[in-house]
Amino acid sequence: MTPPGDRLPDGFAVRLDPRVHRRDGGATLLGGSPLRLLRLSPRAAALLSADRLVVGDVTSAALAARLLDAGLAHPDLPPDAGGADVTVVVPVRDRPAALARLLAALRAAPGTAGLPVIVVDDGSTVPVPAADGVRVLRAEVSRGPAAARNAGLAAAGTHLVAFLDSDCVPRPGWLARLRPHLADPRLAVVAPRIVPLPGGARGPVSAYEDVAGPLDMGPRPAAVRPLSSVSYVPSAALLVRRAALGEGFDEDLRVAEDVDLVWRLTAAGRRVRYEPAAEVAHEHPVRLSDWLRRRAFYGTGAALLAARHGGAVSPLVIAPESALTWALLVAGGRRGRAAGLAVLGATGVRLARRLARPGEPVPAALAAGLAVRGLAASGQSLARAATRHHWPLAVVAAVGSRRARRWLLAAATADALAAWWPHRDRTGPVRHGLARRLDDLAYGAGLWAGALRARDPRALLPVRPPR
Repeated sequence: MTPPGDRLPDGFAVRLDPRVHRRDGGATLLGGSPLRLLRLSPRAAALLSADRLVVGDVTSAALAARLLDAGLAHPDLPPDAGGADVTVVVPVRDRPAALARLLAALRAAPGTAGLPVIVVDDGSTVPVPAADGVRVLRAEVSRGPAAARNAGLAAAGTHLVAFLDSDCVPRPGWLARLRPHLADPRLAVVAPRIVPLPGGARGPVSAYEDVAGPLDMGPRPAAVRPLSSVSYVPSAALLVRRAALGEGFDEDLRVAEDVDLVWRLTAAGRRVRYEPAAEVAHEHPVRLSDWLRRRAFYGTGAALLAARHGGAVSPLVIAPESALTWALLVAGGRRGRAAGLAVLGATGVRLARRLARPGEPVPAALAAGLAVRGLAASGQSLARAATRHHWPLAVVAAVGSRRARRWLLAAATADALAAWWPHRDRTGPVRHGLARRLDDLAYGAGLWAGALRARDPRALLPVRPPR
C-alpha cells in the first residue's frame, strides 16, 4: 500500500466545500473535518480566486491536493460513461433471490451491461448456478465476506473492481459518477451513497432505517479518514483501484473489515472518497430482532479495530479543556458555572493568539465563535457517548444519583431531537427517538461485549482531537 508520487492530472477540478469560510480576502480558509485553518500564499490565493480550481500545472496540482487532503474541497468532475475496465465482484451466501435481482439490474443498466461479473459463492447451502456472462467462484465452507471479496479481487482481470453485496441494487449512473474520481492517482477507493431499496417489505424500524441507517454516510461528499465526519465507508458498494488494495481485506475480520481497509489505506497515504451523487439501493433488515442483532454485531467490531488502529476507533474525541469546561458546568452551582465560563474564555484567548496575523488586529470575535462552536460540538459528543457507547456506565450513575438521572434524560432527549430534526418531514419524533434509543442500546451492548471478550478497553476510551 505504498502511495504513488504522481500528481493530480491536468484538467482535474476541485470545488471548495460550501461550508468553508473565506477570510482575509480569500487568503485564509476555515473548514474541513476536523475543523482546520489554512492560510494561502499570495499565488495560491490568486489561483483560488473563485470556488473552483482546475489543475493546469505543478502549483495548481499541489494546491488542489492540499485542499482535498484538508477536506476543504471535493472533486468536481463530470460523469464518465466508460466502464470497460471494471469487473463487478459480488460476494454471496444463501441469497438466491437477491442475487438474481442484482444480476438482472446489472444486465439492464446502461454502463454496466456487458461488464464482467464474478460471483463468489461463500459456502451457500445450495450452490450458486452458472449464468450467462457470470463467472462463479465457490468456497465449499464459508470463510466470511472479507475472504470472498479477496477471492474476487484476485480473479479480476481489470484495472478497477466494483464490489456490490448481493442485497444491493445500483441506481442508474452510479458507476459513471464514481469512475472519474479514479483520475486521482492516489485514490484507492470511492464509495457511493447507500439508500433504501424502494418497494421492499417494511418493519417497525424501517422509517428510522430509511433516514439513519449505518450504511448511509449522508448527502455531502467527503474525504474518508479516521476521526473525521465520514470516518469509513461500508463495503456493501465500493469502486476500488485493484493495484492499490495490496492483499485486500483482512480475512481474520468477520465484521468491520471495511473500516480496517479504509484506515490502512489512508495510513499508507492513499485517498478514499465518498461520493453521494452515486447511489446504490440496499435491502435493509425488516424484523426488529434481526435489526437489533445486526446493530450489536457492528458494535463488536470496535474492539477488533482498536487492536489494529488504537485510538482511531475511540467513541469520544474531546479536547481536555472542553472536557473540563463541561465537567464544571455540569457540576452545577454558581462557582462551577463561573469556573466553566472562565475556562471557555481562556480557550477563546488561546485561539485568538493562534489565529492572529502579524500587524493585524486579534480576531477576537472569530476566536470566541470557534470556542463556543467547539464547546457545543463536544457537548453533543458527550451526550452521544452517554446514550450510545457508554450507556452502561451512564445507567449505573443514574441509579445512584438524581442529578445524573436528570442529565442522562436531558442528554437522551436532546440527542433524539437533534437527530430527528433534519428528517422531520419523513418521520415522527417519537418513533424516531425510540428507534434511536434501541439502536444505541444494541450497538453499545455489542461494543462492551467485544471489549470484554478482547480484554481491551481502548475501544471505550476517549482521545484528544488531532492537531
